Amino acid sequence: MDTYADKNYRLLFDTEGEWYCNDARTIEPERMPDFDLLCAGFPCQAFSIAGKREGFADARGTLFFEIARILEAKRPSYFILENVPGLLSHDKGRTFCTILSTLSELGYHVEWKVLNSKDFGVPQARKRVYIVGYLDFRCAGKVLPEPETNGAALVQIRAGSQGKEFTVQKDKLYPDITGRRNGWKDRII
Repeated sequence: MDTYADKNYRLLFDTEGEWYCNDARTIEPERMPDFDLLCAGFPCQAFSIAGKREGFADARGTLFFEIARILEAKRPSYFILENVPGLLSHDKGRTFCTILSTLSELGYHVEWKVLNSKDFGVPQARKRVYIVGYLDFRCAGKVLPEPETNGAALVQIRAGSQGKEFTVQKDKLYPDITGRRNGWKDRII
């Protein structure tokens, strides 16, 4: 657990009475409150093309199995896991197959999809694989969204009047924020 992130979280939110554990490897599921949805990410460095790609040989990569341990003990109705797309191709797909098989053995129906944050109105392109599991098979095919796009890039630069530049985002114009204008205060909608 990043101590600075934890400190900031506690400053921003009232955490009194919340269950807390700073290391997933030490979680005792029987001491956790019951819950319906588990949202988790496990370290991506072991699977990312930017990392060493040591997979389960990297201790960080094995944290997925801590999530599986909690799923087995608590049996939430749903879970959402997140990681980098490199997880899909790591070790020629065998790592991802192990993950899907583990979740299936726990009785979960599983869907997965690579989504890009730019397709959901965020001014950043960041692809992630989302793995969604559920105990009720009636959820099949109804969980992961199909992003709607108009085919245009999220952000485009167009020349404005008198040589000023504007950013087009979702059919709205915003002045260039490089300092030539007053930034977002001059937003044109």
